[in-house]
Amino acid sequence: MKIAGVQMNVALMAKEANLSHIIKKMHETASAGAQLTVFPECALTGYCFASLEEAIPYAEPIPGPSTERLQQVCRELNHSVVVGMLELAEQGVYNVAVLITPEGVLGSYRKIHLPFLGVDRFATPGDREFAVYSHPAANIGLNICYDSAFPESSRSMTLQGADLIVLPTNWPSGAECVAEHVINVRAMENGIYYCAINRVGLERGFQFIGKSSICAPSGETLACASGTEEKILYATIAPAVARNKRVDRIPDQHVIDRLADRRPEMYGKIVEPHGLQPPHRN
Repeated sequence: MKIAGVQMNVALMAKEANLSHIIKKMHETASAGAQLTVFPECALTGYCFASLEEAIPYAEPIPGPSTERLQQVCRELNHSVVVGMLELAEQGVYNVAVLITPEGVLGSYRKIHLPFLGVDRFATPGDREFAVYSHPAANIGLNICYDSAFPESSRSMTLQGADLIVLPTNWPSGAECVAEHVINVRAMENGIYYCAINRVGLERGFQFIGKSSICAPSGETLACASGTEEKILYATIAPAVARNKRVDRIPDQHVIDRLADRRPEMYGKIVEPHGLQPPHRN
C-alpha cells in the first residue's frame, strides 16, 4: 500500500480555500499512485480559534457537506483520505480526524487527550474508545496530535490489530522532541507503521514546526519533511510486516516479540482512574 502525507499551511477560518487545496493535493497524490493521503489536524478549518463561539460556524456534522465532497473526490480517484476538521454534534464541538473512502466515511476519531492550546481549549473531550478501521489495504487506527504523548492509545489500537496508525497533528514550537523521536518510538514499540503529518506556517502567533514523518515497524524513518516547507511524503507499507511481531535477530538466541512478552497483570496502575483534574478544566 502506497501512502502519502501532505505537510501544508492552513488558513484559519477559510474552510472553502482549505478544502480546495486538499482536493488539489489528493489529485496529485493519487496520480503518484498513493492509495491513502493524510492531511494535518484541523486542515479544513485552522486551529487557533479564540473561543468556542468563533469555532462553531466552521464545524459541521459527520457525514456532512465537506465529507460528502471529499467522498466524491475519493470515488473519482479510487482513493482514500484522512483529514482533520471540527465536528458539530449535540454534545459540543469535537476535534476530529475522519477517514473517508470511495464508499463514504469509514470512521472518525474524536480527540481524547486535549492540551490547553488552540481550539482544544474549548473542544469537547472525545467520548469514544480507540478503534481500528478495516480499510481494504490495511487496518488503520486514528489519533490526533497530543495523543501521541500517551503510549496507551497506540498500544490499544495495536492490540486491536492496527497495521498503521495515522496522526494528523498541529505541533507548534516546543514539540520538536515529539516530532523527531516519539513517533519513531511509537512505531517501534508497537511494531506498526506510523504516519504523523503536521502543518507549517504561522497562525495567531503560533509557529508550526512541520517535521512530518512516516515510520516503519522497526522505528526506521521511511520519509520525513523539513520544519518550514510544504511537502508531500510518500512511503510504501506492507501490512504483513506489521502483523509479524516476532523479530528473530539471532534465531534461538535473540528473539523479540513486544506483544507476546508483555505482562498485563503487572500494569494495573496504568488503568486506575487517577482523580486528577487538568488545571484548565477546573
